[in-house]
Amino acid sequence: MLNKRWNKNHLLAFIDSHIIDYPTPINLNYMWSFGSTAGICLIIQIITGIFLAMHYTPHIDTAFLSVEHIMRDVNNGWLIRYLHANGASMFFMVVYAHIFRGLYYGSYMFPRGLLWSSGVVIFLLMMATAFMGYVLPWGQMSFWGATVITNLFSAIPLVGSSIVEWLWGGFSVDNATLNRFFSLHYLTPFIIAGLTLVHLSLLHEAGSNNPLGINTNVDSVPFYPYFYVKDLFALFVFLFVFSFFVFFYPNILGHSDNYTPANALVTPPHIVPEWYFLPFYAILRSIPDKLGGVIAMISAILVLLLLPVLNTSKIRSSEFRPLFSFMYWFLVVDFILLGWIGQKAVEYPYIEIGTFATIFYFAFFLILMPLIGYIEHQLLLAGHNDEVCTFDAGEPYPNKGPACNPLSGFETKTTFQLAGFEEWNENPEGLSSYLSEYFEEETPEDIKAYWAAELAEQLTEEYKKEEYAAQCERQRIEQNKKRF
Repeated sequence: MLNKRWNKNHLLAFIDSHIIDYPTPINLNYMWSFGSTAGICLIIQIITGIFLAMHYTPHIDTAFLSVEHIMRDVNNGWLIRYLHANGASMFFMVVYAHIFRGLYYGSYMFPRGLLWSSGVVIFLLMMATAFMGYVLPWGQMSFWGATVITNLFSAIPLVGSSIVEWLWGGFSVDNATLNRFFSLHYLTPFIIAGLTLVHLSLLHEAGSNNPLGINTNVDSVPFYPYFYVKDLFALFVFLFVFSFFVFFYPNILGHSDNYTPANALVTPPHIVPEWYFLPFYAILRSIPDKLGGVIAMISAILVLLLLPVLNTSKIRSSEFRPLFSFMYWFLVVDFILLGWIGQKAVEYPYIEIGTFATIFYFAFFLILMPLIGYIEHQLLLAGHNDEVCTFDAGEPYPNKGPACNPLSGFETKTTFQLAGFEEWNENPEGLSSYLSEYFEEETPEDIKAYWAAELAEQLTEEYKKEEYAAQCERQRIEQNKKRF
């Protein structure tokens, strides 16, 4: 096996191309470490969940006692249970940071629309898995949370009641409900793991985004060792924070009512879900109509799927979008505000604040995002048209500037394929005629010829970069051949 080259062995070639030598933009910051950290969280949840399932009993009479048995009698059972319970919260913290990073740096834009959509699907499955897992301890909040959330399906006209009874496996949340929730909770993490591989394959097909939002196919370095070390440092920081919660405040992110066995005859004074559901729970409560609230809550997640379509901006990164960047931080504050409202009682002034926050949440994605992109594009065009092309004495071409430069209207690399570069280079007349549409009719021919030469120079630079990248790849392959 060792005598075979990496590119001759399918498994080693896969590891090499997707992990070791994967070309990574050179300017990635630590915000890009949340993706790999989320993968570690998923692994932690699967491993600890498997060990917990060995001692858990999915029956309404013994489920609560089996959790206490794990905590008190199983060797290191308390550690496994706290790792799993707090790991869910850490997982959502990391994923929320991952999503908001993608929003800020425009990771939903072409060509990463499918990549973004696959991530939203994973997020939906995460929420379903977390909800079913919260029911399993069979405490007061588990039972009544399951009752409230599953009852939401009854708002669906005509078939709502039938769907609820099908989910319950009867006429109330009972043993059948607990059994099927346990089965699905055990299954869905493996589905998430499979979708994560799809997510990674889409990422490696489109290439990683970067803080500048520009094409960095040339300015890239291998993932190992540069970003491996960077992600490893981020992982150590994450494990430090994770361990702090597990060993010092293991119950701070949970609810005290869940340490009371489920009782269908006693309703808790205030039913609230886990903290990572609170923003969407607040959206649900902000709509007076039951069906409208359910639609709003589901739409609050599904609206993320529309971002590749709703986007109208020509600029990817918010570093160069001051209007969007300003409104983006209002969205972050609004999301935190919704989380705060979700844990409050349904009374004044929380109802009014929640309604306003919900309206802004949807307005940001459905109205402000397309509108801001359009305004920014118009401002760029206005700045482009306001510049004046002037001529220096004795010079046959205008001063350089965006308004005078016809090349600013298109990407040379996408407009002209490098394979046809020689044809353009050998036919400057044809190049000049192509550029004529970018000039006013009265533009002198010598100016057209000047910008044709400029374009040829840009194409030459692109061609050289591609040749250099190909040469580096050939050298790497030769080195691997010698090594193996």
